[in-house]
This record gives sequence, structure tokens and C-alpha cells, in this order.
Amino acid sequence: MKRAVIVGSEGQDGRILFDQLAGTGAAVLGIGSNRTRSTTPDSPVGIDITNRSEVLETVRAWQPDEIYYLAAYHHSSEDKTGDDAELFERSFEVHVCGLIHFLEAMKQHAPDARLFYAASSLVFGTPSHSPQNEDTPLAPQCVYGITKVAGIHSCRFYRESHDLHVSVGILYNHESPLRRAGFVSQKIVRAAIAIARGSREKLVLGDLSARVDWGYAPDFTEAMQRIVRLTEPDDYIIATGEAHSVQEFVEIAFRKLNLDWREHVSENPGVLTRRAIARIGDATKLRARTGWKPRVDFENMIGLLIDAARQTHCNAP
Repeated sequence: MKRAVIVGSEGQDGRILFDQLAGTGAAVLGIGSNRTRSTTPDSPVGIDITNRSEVLETVRAWQPDEIYYLAAYHHSSEDKTGDDAELFERSFEVHVCGLIHFLEAMKQHAPDARLFYAASSLVFGTPSHSPQNEDTPLAPQCVYGITKVAGIHSCRFYRESHDLHVSVGILYNHESPLRRAGFVSQKIVRAAIAIARGSREKLVLGDLSARVDWGYAPDFTEAMQRIVRLTEPDDYIIATGEAHSVQEFVEIAFRKLNLDWREHVSENPGVLTRRAIARIGDATKLRARTGWKPRVDFENMIGLLIDAARQTHCNAP
């Protein structure tokens, strides 16, 4: 029986991946910020990924075949950043220090295990060319991107210096009904449903012209599994390669609810805390080596988000 550890199991990707792996019969240990969960009764009660000894003992005892390091400390472009020093400190703890603890645990106790590290398109900052691929220079301009770059380099160090099977996925935007409310996809979907139910509030967005490479999260977690099971570890872009504007997202969502978006949506750049940058990913390498491709396109993804939200709010039309 395959044994897997998911670090960051309470997030969108972690929850989806947990169910996907459990569905194959794998023994899965999910490590979240507040609790652990497992498909087997031998799960540890709680693990602090910033505590090296706890991580070492967990990996020694669990002996995983696969480790998915998805833990993230981040905010959306419309969240207030707060104190930069605190944001840096917490981001390094989660994106780098916790990761290194698992890499060290692999080296000492599970050298045959394979690790996948979830990075982000934010590592490219303002890229000089589009689409971006694995050779695009890393030039982050935000705390999240800076610390994820540090995580990438940590993975490369352990891969090259200690011959560990450590792969990196540079993930572009990907959505699901599990995405938290502060992200623009959920803001749009929830507002559209509320308006369809009679709300008179307007949906205010920062930049309708912003273009995004949007994918469906279960497709991306499938890509993670394909990457970690390749014979050789490497770095990969995980993206659809298609750009769609926020306005397109709005138009489709409101149309599916028989609404004219122009009557209910306004634009206010003041709600943004960072400038929107169009980043489009080139997943040619991933497709060639694994055969992966997205199963759900942009419009169908929005439909799935709408349907899930309407089921959650059963009184929606």
C-alpha cells in the first residue's frame, strides 16, 4: 500500500489531493495548521512543521513513499498585507523552514521517498516574456514569491547535493469550490448568487481587464501526482496556457444566473493591494513527459463553481 504525507492538507489543494489519494486506496496522512487527519488509525495527533524533531519523528515513523509539500502562507491581491516583517517571518517558516525539515527527514529516514513542492507563478514577478516556462528567470516582487523562490532553491539543493527525488511544480491560478472567500473567483461567484437571490449590493472589483491563466484545482493536483511518480525529479510549470480576463469570468458567471453583469458590477482600483500582472504558463514540458492536460476548461470550471455554491446555499435559484 502506497503511503503519502500531505503537508498543508487543510488548504484547497490539500483537501482535494487527500481525497484523490485516499480514493486509490493509499494510506494518507494529512498535516494541517490545526490538526492532522489520516486514512489509518496510526495517525499522530498533531505535528508542528516548524519543529524539526517532530517532523523527523513523523517521517521516521510513517515511512512515506510520497510527500506533497503544499503548505502556504499567503493572501490574495485584495487582502491587506499588514506588517511586512511579520509576513516575511511567517512565510519563511512555512515555505522554507518547514520544507527543509521534511527534506532533512527524507535524507535521514526515508531516502527513497519522493517529494513534491508547490511553488507559484509569483516567483516570476513581472516576466519579460510570455508565456513563461521552466527557464524563465526567477524575479519575485512580493513576500510570497520571494519565499517560494527560496523554497525552490532549497529543493534543488537537496536534489543535487543529496540525490533526493525532489520535484517542484510552479502552479498558476487554479480554482475550486474550496477556494476561500477572499479570492476573486469566489467573490464573483458568491456575489452573483446573492444578487440572483435578490441582493441589491454591487460587486466591486479592482481590475476587470486583468488577465489570468485560470485552471481547475483537481486537474492541478492530478499533475502533482504525475510529477512525483516520474523516474527523474525536475521542475515543472503547471498551467493551462490560456489567458482570460476578470471581466470574462464575471460575464460567464452572471450569464449562467441569467443576469446582466453590467447592472451589478463596478470597478475600483483602490481595492487592490498589488498591481495585477498577466502571467501565462507554458506547460509543454509537463505535457510531454506525463501526458497531462486539463480536463475542465474555463467556462465549465466557472459552471462547476456556480453549481457548488448554489448547492451550498440551497435556496439559490
